[in-house]
Amino acid sequence: MPIFKIHHITKYEYDRPVKESVNEIKIFPFTCNEQETLLHELLITGNPEVQLFTDYWGNKTGLFNVLNLHKEMVIESKLVIRTTASSQLHINFHTGFDELMKEVNGHIRLLEYASSEKIEKQKLIDGIAKEIFNENKSVAAVVEHCGEYIYKNFKYIKGITNIETTVDEILHHRSGVCQDFAHLLLQLLRSMKIPSRYVSGYICPSKSGMRGEGATHAWVETYIPGFGWAGIDPTNNVWVTNNHVKLAVGRHFNDCSPIRGTFKGPARQKLSVHVSIGYEDGHIFEEMNNVKMQPQPSDAKEEEIIDESFAGQQQQ
Repeated sequence: MPIFKIHHITKYEYDRPVKESVNEIKIFPFTCNEQETLLHELLITGNPEVQLFTDYWGNKTGLFNVLNLHKEMVIESKLVIRTTASSQLHINFHTGFDELMKEVNGHIRLLEYASSEKIEKQKLIDGIAKEIFNENKSVAAVVEHCGEYIYKNFKYIKGITNIETTVDEILHHRSGVCQDFAHLLLQLLRSMKIPSRYVSGYICPSKSGMRGEGATHAWVETYIPGFGWAGIDPTNNVWVTNNHVKLAVGRHFNDCSPIRGTFKGPARQKLSVHVSIGYEDGHIFEEMNNVKMQPQPSDAKEEEIIDESFAGQQQQ
C-alpha cells in the first residue's frame, strides 16, 4: 500500500491591495475505504478560521474569509496519504443492465447521477452510445469500452480548452485534457442511464507513466451493480487502482472545484499552482502551472465583488 506526500500550493497575486476574499475549498481527502489520511496540514494567508461542513455530495468543504487588505493569498495543502486499494482489479464484470435498473430505481442520488445534460450535439453522443451499447454485455464491459473509445478517438493536448469548455466544444475539437475527457465520458455514460460522477483529485506517477500525473487530475466513477462505485480514467484508459488520490465528487467540475471565491477591489490578479508528489523513497515529481486570468474591467470600483474562483485552473 503506497504512501504519497502531496504538496499543493495555490497562489493569487494582485497588482493592488484587495480585501474580503471569501473562499470555498474542497482540497480535503475524500473519506472512503480506498485511502487513509495520515496527515493533512492546511496553511492560508492571514490564518483565517476555516468553517468545515460536508456538502450535498459528501465532500468535506471549508469556508474562510481573508478580511484585511492583502496583495497575495496563498492556500497551501500538505497531505500524507496511504492508498489502500489493491493494484489488482476485482470489479464485477458479470452484472448487467437488468441488475443496474433494480439497484438504481428508488435511489434519488443514483438517479441524479444517471441524468444527462442537454447539449447541442446529443445526436453525436447517441451515435457513439449506439455503437458501444449492448444489453447483453455487463455494465462494466460497456463502461470500459466507453473509456477506451475516448482514449482512442480524442487527442490529449494541453492549452486548447479551458475550465469553461463545453462537451459540444470538446466534440468539435476532438481533443482536450483530463477534465474534458471526464465530462465527455459522463455525458456518454449518462446517455445510457449509467449513474456516473465526476472525481477531482491527483494522479500519482507510476513506472508505466500516465497523462496528467503529478498534477490535479479528473476522472469518473461509475456505478456497477453488485459492486458499487468504480473509478475509470479515460485520459489513460485505465480503471482506477492505487495511484489515484480522491478529493471530491459531484455531477461535474463545478460541484468539486478545489478552490473558488470572490474578493473586493479593482485589482488585476495572477494565479499560479504548484503540485509536488513525493514517495517514501524520497523521489519527488513536481509541476508548476502559471494560469492566465481574465483581466478585470478598468472601471471596476473599490467595493465591487470580483469572482476569483478556480475557473482559471484547469485539471490536467
